[in-house]
Amino acid sequence: MHNVYMPIVKCKICGNKFYAKPNWLLRGHGKYCSKSCQYIGQKNGIFVKCFVCKKDVYRTPKGLRTSKSKKYFCNKTCQTVWRNSMVFVGPRHANWKGGAYVEYREILLKSGQKPICKRCRNLDKRVLCVHHIDKNRKNNDISNLMWLCHNCHHLHHDFGIRI
Repeated sequence: MHNVYMPIVKCKICGNKFYAKPNWLLRGHGKYCSKSCQYIGQKNGIFVKCFVCKKDVYRTPKGLRTSKSKKYFCNKTCQTVWRNSMVFVGPRHANWKGGAYVEYREILLKSGQKPICKRCRNLDKRVLCVHHIDKNRKNNDISNLMWLCHNCHHLHHDFGIRI
């Protein structure tokens, strides 16, 4: 037997009947039978297709409104595939120099210089980058290039620490 003061209402999502307190109904609550139905009921976005793999992706109105490219992705992998195949290619790529990509690492590796940071002597190739001594990225002469780890490179450029 149920309580007379607890009216039975119908869930807006699944249609299940449940008991709701009168004060819930007075305040505009008591619309959903569970937290999962409430979660579904409060969604106000739409499903769009991932630009790369065509999976359905849920986006909120803010997510739709603030997208710069108006292309939507299911994860960072799909976004990176799009960026590396369509956005940062050709003249829009940072290493594009007048019709060709310039790979500073390849220039130094082919020259025979050992990949060691000139400042801290770090040997880890994953953190090594190429530094232009005269800060001119177009001057790719071997005498103008040297290995630095990302940390030492940052210290040199942003804090003026000598090599």
